[in-house]
Amino acid sequence: MRTATTKAAVAAVVAVLAAMGMTACSNGSGSGSGGSNSTANADTAKIGLLLPDSVTARYESADRPYFEAEVKAKCPKCTVLYQNAAGSASTQQQQAEAMLNQGVSVLALDPFDGEAAASIVAEAKQKNVPVISYDRLVDSPDLTAYISFDNEKVGELQGQALVDKLKKDGVPEGSGIIMVDGSPTDNNAKYFKQGAHKVIDPSGYKVLAEYDTPGWDPAKAGSWASSEIPSLGVSNIKGVYAANDDTAGAVIASLRTAGANPIPPTTGQDASLAGIQRILTGDQYMTVYKAFKPEASQAADLAVQLAQGKKPNLTQTTQTAKGDSVPSILLTPVAVTVDNIKDTVVKDGLYKVSQICTSDYADACAKAGIQ
Repeated sequence: MRTATTKAAVAAVVAVLAAMGMTACSNGSGSGSGGSNSTANADTAKIGLLLPDSVTARYESADRPYFEAEVKAKCPKCTVLYQNAAGSASTQQQQAEAMLNQGVSVLALDPFDGEAAASIVAEAKQKNVPVISYDRLVDSPDLTAYISFDNEKVGELQGQALVDKLKKDGVPEGSGIIMVDGSPTDNNAKYFKQGAHKVIDPSGYKVLAEYDTPGWDPAKAGSWASSEIPSLGVSNIKGVYAANDDTAGAVIASLRTAGANPIPPTTGQDASLAGIQRILTGDQYMTVYKAFKPEASQAADLAVQLAQGKKPNLTQTTQTAKGDSVPSILLTPVAVTVDNIKDTVVKDGLYKVSQICTSDYADACAKAGIQ
């Protein structure tokens, strides 16, 4: 009887130890660097990609497909779980929690709200899941990595292009411009704005009115411009700083409705197809090309490395809003005007000539030497 009891006890202990071992494997409780799945299962890891909104064209046309393609190339059996927050911080929180519950090994997070998304990073940390802050910076000290562009430089490029164009056109100092900035919940928008003001403020040109666009929503940017133009006087608006191409398009439409002819020089960002086409026709002066393919591809490469339990070697750092240092990859943005469309977005394969030069833009393409 005692022997049977002893055997039963031993069997119970063995079962408990086995269960503990299985649990340890399943939650990656070793170093924690490889997320909730063990490195033994890295070749079939789940990698989460969370993007912030559906009003910015680049996310569906560039970021998502480039990210997914790179993951497939580096880890053919890995799975990318994708969600778009559609401009809602609470939705993004729910999407992240769902991914964590599904056992993702890594999260690549482009936050709709950089402050609110800190709670996502905190929850991921509890599950030993590393988080890559993608394109926009999350205000969290627990990020594993951040990949983006030099965002203040983006604003400087926009501001400098606008000022140089106004001076080239002989627009006298003291003339007015309007500024349509990005979303107040986007940490990057703060740096775009900061960089632009660094150039515009000492230029001699006057900012007549300025607007932070909630959620980067073009409709809100256009509505604001339509409400401001009558009191400012359309002829008094000699230039437009628009933080991205989508808001630029909305403001240009408002100016045209108000009778602006020609449209004053207008900046942009993201090298959207519509933005490039407006540049060809002269409706928009410039955009900032941020090479989405290397950004998304390097983010995916980081995600695969982390899923495999590796520690990426990142030599740059970025400070969060609260001053915490985050290992980073910062890429270089490029200003694009009609003169270098061919040598940037076409050369890099962002768009085919056939995509840009549709029948409506054939003449403009020919004039710019894009054929």
